[in-house]
Amino acid sequence: MRHGKKTNHLSRKTAHRGAMLANMACSLIEHKRINTTLAKAKALRKYVEPLITKSKDDTTHNRRVVFSYLKSKEASSILFRDVAPKINDRPGGYTRIIKLNNRLGDNAEMAMIELVDFNELLVKGEVKKKKTRRRGGKKTKASSSENLTNEATIDKQSDDSNGIEDAVVIEENSSKKVTTESETQKEEIVPKADTSDNVDEDTSANTKKSKEDKKD
Repeated sequence: MRHGKKTNHLSRKTAHRGAMLANMACSLIEHKRINTTLAKAKALRKYVEPLITKSKDDTTHNRRVVFSYLKSKEASSILFRDVAPKINDRPGGYTRIIKLNNRLGDNAEMAMIELVDFNELLVKGEVKKKKTRRRGGKKTKASSSENLTNEATIDKQSDDSNGIEDAVVIEENSSKKVTTESETQKEEIVPKADTSDNVDEDTSANTKKSKEDKKD
């Protein structure tokens, strides 16, 4: 019984297993994703992720340690030059395993293992969030300033709308006043014309009476 045996020997001896994992790690670092069996992918993840963590601190000692596992100058240089800057902010979990269809022939479980930060399709859709360790914390200064600016703009818009409404009311009142003044002027003009006609009639009647008196 294999109680307590966490390592999968992959039906190989120690030297063969180490060489195989080193070659797979080199190909993963160079090509960023590889297809293999599910058991080998899980074993490779335990083998390569500590090396990627070492690459975050670019020192001579770490380069020598990584090279002792990979046994390839090209792969180790790619790891420190290209891979390390991209995964510098990620606290572990550098690889992703995706299950595929079973292999024809022996029906073995297949999987694809890839570096998380080099999948262009998924990285484009991601939005980086701020790191928070507490639930609900205090509001930041930036958020408070944004709220103040939004409130100020809303107040300005309301003041502008109130001013526009007041102007419209004033215009309506002024137009009503103008119309009432014009009507009153017309009413005043009409009776004046009537009085002038009456005066003309009176004068004509007086002239006729004076002529008749002279004749007599």
